[in-house]
Amino acid sequence: MTDPLALTGGARGRGLVALGLALAAVFIALGVWQVERLAWKRALIAAVDARVAAAPAPTPAPEAWPAIDDRHDAYRHVTVRGEFDNGRETLVQAVTDAGPGFWVVTPLRAGAGFTVLVNRGFVPADRAAPASRASGQIVGPVIVTGLLRISEPHGGFLRANRPEAGRWYSRDVAAIAAARGLAGAAPYFIDADATPNPGGWPRGGLTVIRFRNSHLVYAATWFTLAAMSLGWSFWPAIEGALRRRRGPARLAGADVR
Repeated sequence: MTDPLALTGGARGRGLVALGLALAAVFIALGVWQVERLAWKRALIAAVDARVAAAPAPTPAPEAWPAIDDRHDAYRHVTVRGEFDNGRETLVQAVTDAGPGFWVVTPLRAGAGFTVLVNRGFVPADRAAPASRASGQIVGPVIVTGLLRISEPHGGFLRANRPEAGRWYSRDVAAIAAARGLAGAAPYFIDADATPNPGGWPRGGLTVIRFRNSHLVYAATWFTLAAMSLGWSFWPAIEGALRRRRGPARLAGADVR
């Protein structure tokens, strides 16, 4: 049996084959990893869809807080009863399908004895001042239903939260609670659903649930690169073999006089 390495034209050819095989191995490993990531992402999307569609359950109480994480709890459909502390609301910059503006994040003193931040929804810039939406500043017992969200620490893309200046670019639960003097606040917040507020503002139900899922494309790219690496490394051997095979054929067909 002919050794492919022997057909590559010496040490340089063997080096090319070795390099091509090494690259192909790396690309195949990356492709397999992306296939595994694809399975994980599909499972995550299915789990989140199931949580969103489920009947609302009571908001996790303090004894459950240590176990809450993004993998198991993000976007759980929850409900809580309590009273808004409107005087301690926080405006967080937002860009939504309704345009730029702010999320209105308001503490809710739950009847169970703890505080949870509620993202009541979106307001445009001309409704940022509470006085411009006074009818929406609900006083008294309320029931909030929405989606449990995991804290967004530090800030937005290239923008750090600046509590001392009242500039917020993400819903950082711990930082907002500290800035507003909220003791015993839950380590998560709730995105309120689309139940209308008096006066129409804030507007809830604008949670965007979107997971980027390009793993299949990435896997195909890595596997294609692996095939190209193999073809590139062995092409000199294949070309040499074809050339040697054509040589005798040309001699046999030559017109000898």
